[in-house]
Amino acid sequence: MKSDGEHSMGELRYSKGDFTLSYRKSLSHNMPHNHFHSTYEIFYLMNGNREFFIKDRTFLIQEGDVIIIAPNIVHRTTNSALPKHERLIVNIPKDDLTAINTSYLEIMHPLFEQEYMIVRSPFQEQVFVEGIARNILQEMQEKKPGFEIYAQTLVLQLLIYCCRHVKQHVSEPLEFPSPMHERISRVAGYINSHYMDELSLQLLAERFYVSPYYLSRSFKEATGFAFVEYLNMVRVKESKKLLEETKLKVNLIAERVGFGSVTHFGRVFKAVTGHPPLFFRKASK
Repeated sequence: MKSDGEHSMGELRYSKGDFTLSYRKSLSHNMPHNHFHSTYEIFYLMNGNREFFIKDRTFLIQEGDVIIIAPNIVHRTTNSALPKHERLIVNIPKDDLTAINTSYLEIMHPLFEQEYMIVRSPFQEQVFVEGIARNILQEMQEKKPGFEIYAQTLVLQLLIYCCRHVKQHVSEPLEFPSPMHERISRVAGYINSHYMDELSLQLLAERFYVSPYYLSRSFKEATGFAFVEYLNMVRVKESKKLLEETKLKVNLIAERVGFGSVTHFGRVFKAVTGHPPLFFRKASK
Protein backbone atom coordinates (compact mmCIF):
# COMPACT_ATOMS: atom_id res chain seq x y z
CA MET A 1 0.00 0.00 0.00
CA LYS A 2 1.57 3.33 -0.97
CA SER A 3 1.18 6.79 0.42
CA ASP A 4 -0.13 9.50 -1.88
CA GLY A 5 0.76 12.66 0.06
CA GLU A 6 -1.14 14.25 2.88
CA HIS A 7 -4.56 13.88 1.22
CA SER A 8 -4.36 10.11 0.69
CA MET A 9 -4.16 7.60 3.52
CA GLY A 10 -3.79 4.57 1.25
CA GLU A 11 -4.14 3.55 -2.35
CA LEU A 12 -3.88 0.39 -4.44
CA ARG A 13 -4.37 0.03 -8.18
CA TYR A 14 -4.21 -3.05 -10.40
CA SER A 15 -5.05 -3.51 -14.06
CA LYS A 16 -4.78 -6.42 -16.45
CA GLY A 17 -6.80 -6.15 -19.65
CA ASP A 18 -10.34 -5.11 -18.78
CA PHE A 19 -10.09 -6.41 -15.20
CA THR A 20 -9.14 -3.49 -12.95
CA LEU A 21 -9.15 -2.84 -9.24
CA SER A 22 -8.82 0.45 -7.40
CA TYR A 23 -8.72 0.87 -3.62
CA ARG A 24 -8.56 4.29 -1.99
CA LYS A 25 -8.63 5.49 1.60
CA SER A 26 -8.66 9.22 1.37
CA LEU A 27 -9.23 12.54 3.12
CA SER A 28 -9.93 14.28 -0.18
CA HIS A 29 -12.51 14.02 -2.94
CA ASN A 30 -11.22 12.03 -5.93
CA MET A 31 -13.05 12.59 -9.22
CA PRO A 32 -12.51 9.77 -11.75
CA HIS A 33 -11.83 10.65 -15.39
CA ASN A 34 -13.72 7.82 -17.07
CA HIS A 35 -17.45 7.95 -16.44
CA PHE A 36 -18.77 4.99 -18.36
CA HIS A 37 -17.07 1.72 -19.19
CA SER A 38 -17.57 -1.36 -21.34
CA THR A 39 -17.27 -3.45 -18.16
CA TYR A 40 -19.39 -4.00 -15.08
CA GLU A 41 -18.29 -1.74 -12.23
CA ILE A 42 -18.63 -2.71 -8.57
CA PHE A 43 -18.30 0.16 -6.10
CA TYR A 44 -18.14 -0.83 -2.42
CA LEU A 45 -18.12 1.98 0.14
CA MET A 46 -16.11 0.69 3.07
CA ASN A 47 -16.25 3.88 5.12
CA GLY A 48 -17.84 7.32 4.92
CA ASN A 49 -20.72 8.73 2.92
CA ARG A 50 -20.87 9.69 -0.76
CA GLU A 51 -23.30 11.21 -3.21
CA PHE A 52 -23.33 9.02 -6.31
CA PHE A 53 -24.88 10.10 -9.61
CA ILE A 54 -25.99 7.23 -11.91
CA LYS A 55 -27.57 7.83 -15.33
CA ASP A 56 -30.14 10.46 -14.32
CA ARG A 57 -30.30 10.72 -10.53
CA THR A 58 -28.20 11.19 -7.41
CA PHE A 59 -28.17 8.72 -4.50
CA LEU A 60 -26.86 9.20 -0.99
CA ILE A 61 -24.62 6.19 -0.41
CA GLN A 62 -23.59 5.07 3.06
CA GLU A 63 -20.98 2.79 4.56
CA GLY A 64 -21.55 -0.86 3.59
CA ASP A 65 -23.45 -0.13 0.35
CA VAL A 66 -22.52 -1.97 -2.84
CA ILE A 67 -23.30 -0.36 -6.21
CA ILE A 68 -23.11 -2.43 -9.39
CA ILE A 69 -23.26 -0.50 -12.66
CA ALA A 70 -23.84 -2.13 -16.06
CA PRO A 71 -21.57 -1.34 -19.03
CA ASN A 72 -21.94 2.07 -20.68
CA ILE A 73 -23.98 3.74 -17.93
CA VAL A 74 -22.90 7.31 -17.11
CA HIS A 75 -21.97 7.70 -13.44
CA ARG A 76 -19.87 9.75 -11.05
CA THR A 77 -19.35 10.49 -7.37
CA THR A 78 -20.19 14.12 -6.78
CA ASN A 79 -19.81 15.49 -3.26
CA SER A 80 -16.46 17.09 -2.53
CA ALA A 81 -18.09 18.46 0.64
CA LEU A 82 -17.93 14.96 2.22
CA PRO A 83 -14.40 13.97 1.20
CA LYS A 84 -13.29 11.44 3.83
CA HIS A 85 -14.02 7.93 2.59
CA GLU A 86 -12.68 4.46 1.92
CA ARG A 87 -13.83 2.58 -1.14
CA LEU A 88 -13.07 -0.38 -3.40
CA ILE A 89 -13.86 -0.32 -7.13
CA VAL A 90 -13.63 -3.38 -9.38
CA ASN A 91 -14.23 -3.38 -13.14
CA ILE A 92 -14.84 -6.77 -14.71
CA PRO A 93 -15.97 -7.74 -18.25
CA LYS A 94 -19.23 -9.64 -18.66
CA ASP A 95 -17.32 -12.50 -20.33
CA ASP A 96 -15.36 -13.04 -17.12
CA LEU A 97 -18.62 -13.52 -15.22
CA THR A 98 -19.47 -16.60 -17.27
CA ALA A 99 -15.96 -17.92 -17.98
CA ILE A 100 -16.04 -20.49 -15.17
CA ASN A 101 -19.57 -21.79 -15.66
CA THR A 102 -22.41 -20.64 -17.94
CA SER A 103 -24.88 -21.26 -15.09
CA TYR A 104 -23.72 -17.88 -13.79
CA LEU A 105 -26.03 -16.36 -16.41
CA GLU A 106 -29.03 -17.67 -14.48
CA ILE A 107 -27.65 -16.89 -11.05
CA MET A 108 -26.83 -13.31 -12.03
CA HIS A 109 -30.00 -12.62 -13.96
CA PRO A 110 -30.90 -9.60 -11.76
CA LEU A 111 -27.53 -8.10 -12.65
CA PHE A 112 -27.98 -8.47 -16.40
CA GLU A 113 -31.52 -7.11 -16.56
CA GLN A 114 -30.84 -3.84 -14.70
CA GLU A 115 -28.75 -0.79 -15.51
CA TYR A 116 -27.59 -0.57 -11.92
CA MET A 117 -28.16 -2.17 -8.52
CA ILE A 118 -27.71 -0.61 -5.08
CA VAL A 119 -27.43 -3.25 -2.36
CA ARG A 120 -27.86 -2.11 1.25
CA SER A 121 -27.29 -5.15 3.46
CA PRO A 122 -28.55 -5.76 7.00
CA PHE A 123 -25.84 -5.01 9.56
CA GLN A 124 -25.16 -8.69 10.30
CA GLU A 125 -24.50 -9.38 6.58
CA GLN A 126 -22.19 -6.39 6.15
CA VAL A 127 -19.48 -8.33 7.98
CA PHE A 128 -19.60 -10.96 5.21
CA VAL A 129 -19.31 -8.33 2.44
CA GLU A 130 -16.51 -6.55 4.28
CA GLY A 131 -14.65 -9.86 4.60
CA ILE A 132 -14.82 -10.48 0.84
CA ALA A 133 -13.54 -6.95 0.12
CA ARG A 134 -10.63 -7.29 2.56
CA ASN A 135 -9.70 -10.69 1.09
CA ILE A 136 -9.68 -9.19 -2.42
CA LEU A 137 -7.33 -6.44 -1.22
CA GLN A 138 -5.09 -8.96 0.55
CA GLU A 139 -4.75 -11.02 -2.63
CA MET A 140 -3.91 -7.99 -4.74
CA GLN A 141 -1.33 -6.78 -2.19
CA GLU A 142 0.45 -10.09 -1.57
CA LYS A 143 0.32 -11.27 -5.21
CA LYS A 144 0.74 -14.94 -4.38
CA PRO A 145 0.58 -17.48 -7.26
CA GLY A 146 -2.89 -17.36 -8.84
CA PHE A 147 -3.80 -14.13 -7.03
CA GLU A 148 -5.69 -12.63 -9.98
CA ILE A 149 -7.92 -15.69 -10.47
CA TYR A 150 -8.46 -15.93 -6.72
CA ALA A 151 -9.47 -12.26 -6.58
CA GLN A 152 -11.88 -12.72 -9.50
CA THR A 153 -13.57 -15.65 -7.76
CA LEU A 154 -14.02 -13.44 -4.70
CA VAL A 155 -15.60 -10.78 -6.93
CA LEU A 156 -17.97 -13.44 -8.28
CA GLN A 157 -18.90 -14.39 -4.70
CA LEU A 158 -19.74 -10.76 -4.00
CA LEU A 159 -21.88 -10.50 -7.15
CA ILE A 160 -23.75 -13.72 -6.34
CA TYR A 161 -24.44 -12.41 -2.83
CA CYS A 162 -25.80 -9.15 -4.28
CA CYS A 163 -28.05 -10.97 -6.77
CA ARG A 164 -29.40 -13.22 -4.00
CA HIS A 165 -30.03 -10.17 -1.84
CA VAL A 166 -31.99 -8.45 -4.62
CA LYS A 167 -34.13 -11.58 -5.15
CA GLN A 168 -34.82 -12.08 -1.44
CA HIS A 169 -35.37 -8.50 -0.27
CA VAL A 170 -37.67 -5.75 -1.47
CA SER A 171 -35.48 -2.67 -1.40
CA GLU A 172 -37.00 0.57 -0.16
CA PRO A 173 -36.54 3.40 -2.67
CA LEU A 174 -33.66 5.66 -1.68
CA GLU A 175 -34.53 9.28 -1.08
CA PHE A 176 -33.07 12.18 -3.04
CA PRO A 177 -30.43 14.09 -1.07
CA SER A 178 -32.46 17.30 -1.57
CA PRO A 179 -35.33 18.79 -3.63
CA MET A 180 -32.68 20.32 -5.91
CA HIS A 181 -31.33 16.85 -6.71
CA GLU A 182 -34.85 15.67 -7.54
CA ARG A 183 -35.38 18.57 -9.95
CA ILE A 184 -32.03 17.97 -11.67
CA SER A 185 -32.92 14.28 -11.94
CA ARG A 186 -35.93 15.27 -14.04
CA VAL A 187 -33.67 17.42 -16.24
CA ALA A 188 -31.19 14.56 -16.69
CA GLY A 189 -34.04 12.17 -17.46
CA TYR A 190 -35.28 14.58 -20.14
CA ILE A 191 -31.79 14.69 -21.69
CA ASN A 192 -31.65 10.88 -21.77
CA SER A 193 -34.98 10.79 -23.63
CA HIS A 194 -34.33 13.73 -26.00
CA TYR A 195 -30.56 13.65 -26.62
CA MET A 196 -31.22 13.44 -30.37
CA ASP A 197 -32.98 16.82 -30.37
CA GLU A 198 -31.43 20.26 -30.37
CA LEU A 199 -30.79 20.91 -26.68
CA SER A 200 -29.27 23.90 -24.96
CA LEU A 201 -29.02 25.21 -21.42
CA GLN A 202 -31.38 28.04 -22.34
CA LEU A 203 -34.02 25.70 -23.80
CA LEU A 204 -33.97 23.38 -20.79
CA ALA A 205 -34.03 26.30 -18.35
CA GLU A 206 -37.19 27.57 -20.02
CA ARG A 207 -38.76 24.10 -20.03
CA PHE A 208 -38.14 23.56 -16.31
CA TYR A 209 -38.94 27.16 -15.28
CA VAL A 210 -35.52 28.04 -13.85
CA SER A 211 -32.80 30.48 -14.83
CA PRO A 212 -29.89 29.24 -17.01
CA TYR A 213 -27.50 30.25 -14.22
CA TYR A 214 -29.38 28.21 -11.60
CA LEU A 215 -29.62 25.21 -13.94
CA SER A 216 -25.94 25.32 -14.83
CA ARG A 217 -24.79 25.61 -11.20
CA SER A 218 -27.27 23.05 -9.82
CA PHE A 219 -26.65 20.55 -12.61
CA LYS A 220 -22.91 20.59 -11.89
CA GLU A 221 -23.50 20.27 -8.14
CA ALA A 222 -25.98 17.39 -8.43
CA THR A 223 -24.35 15.34 -11.19
CA GLY A 224 -20.67 16.27 -11.13
CA PHE A 225 -20.92 17.10 -14.84
CA ALA A 226 -21.23 20.41 -16.64
CA PHE A 227 -24.41 20.49 -18.74
CA VAL A 228 -22.64 20.22 -22.13
CA GLU A 229 -20.26 17.55 -20.77
CA TYR A 230 -23.19 15.39 -19.67
CA LEU A 231 -25.13 15.90 -22.92
CA ASN A 232 -22.05 14.84 -24.90
CA MET A 233 -21.56 11.79 -22.66
CA VAL A 234 -25.14 10.63 -23.26
CA ARG A 235 -24.84 11.17 -27.03
CA VAL A 236 -21.51 9.33 -27.19
CA LYS A 237 -22.92 6.44 -25.13
CA GLU A 238 -25.83 6.05 -27.55
CA SER A 239 -23.61 6.36 -30.61
CA LYS A 240 -21.24 3.70 -29.25
CA LYS A 241 -24.20 1.34 -28.97
CA LEU A 242 -25.17 2.03 -32.60
CA LEU A 243 -21.58 1.50 -33.77
CA GLU A 244 -21.42 -1.89 -32.08
CA GLU A 245 -24.94 -3.14 -32.86
CA THR A 246 -25.78 -1.70 -36.32
CA LYS A 247 -24.20 -1.13 -39.72
CA LEU A 248 -25.20 2.53 -39.94
CA LYS A 249 -22.55 4.83 -41.38
CA VAL A 250 -20.75 7.13 -38.97
CA ASN A 251 -22.24 10.32 -40.44
CA LEU A 252 -25.78 8.93 -40.01
CA ILE A 253 -25.03 7.90 -36.42
CA ALA A 254 -23.67 11.38 -35.66
CA GLU A 255 -26.87 12.91 -37.01
CA ARG A 256 -29.12 10.41 -35.22
CA VAL A 257 -27.66 11.15 -31.77
CA GLY A 258 -27.82 14.92 -32.16
CA PHE A 259 -24.40 16.09 -33.36
CA GLY A 260 -24.46 18.86 -35.95
CA SER A 261 -21.43 17.63 -37.89
CA VAL A 262 -19.51 14.39 -38.22
CA THR A 263 -16.25 16.26 -37.52
CA HIS A 264 -17.51 17.56 -34.19
CA PHE A 265 -18.89 14.11 -33.41
CA GLY A 266 -15.53 12.46 -34.05
CA ARG A 267 -13.70 15.00 -31.90
CA VAL A 268 -16.09 14.65 -28.95
CA PHE A 269 -16.28 10.85 -29.28
CA LYS A 270 -12.49 10.47 -29.06
CA ALA A 271 -12.29 12.90 -26.14
CA VAL A 272 -14.84 10.85 -24.18
CA THR A 273 -13.79 7.29 -25.08
CA GLY A 274 -10.13 7.70 -26.00
CA HIS A 275 -10.76 6.14 -29.41
CA PRO A 276 -12.21 7.22 -32.78
CA PRO A 277 -15.71 5.91 -33.61
CA LEU A 278 -14.54 3.23 -36.06
CA PHE A 279 -12.45 1.61 -33.31
CA PHE A 280 -15.65 0.27 -31.74
CA ARG A 281 -17.09 -0.75 -35.10
CA LYS A 282 -13.99 -2.87 -35.78
CA ALA A 283 -13.86 -4.20 -32.21
CA SER A 284 -17.47 -5.42 -32.40
CA LYS A 285 -16.63 -7.44 -35.51
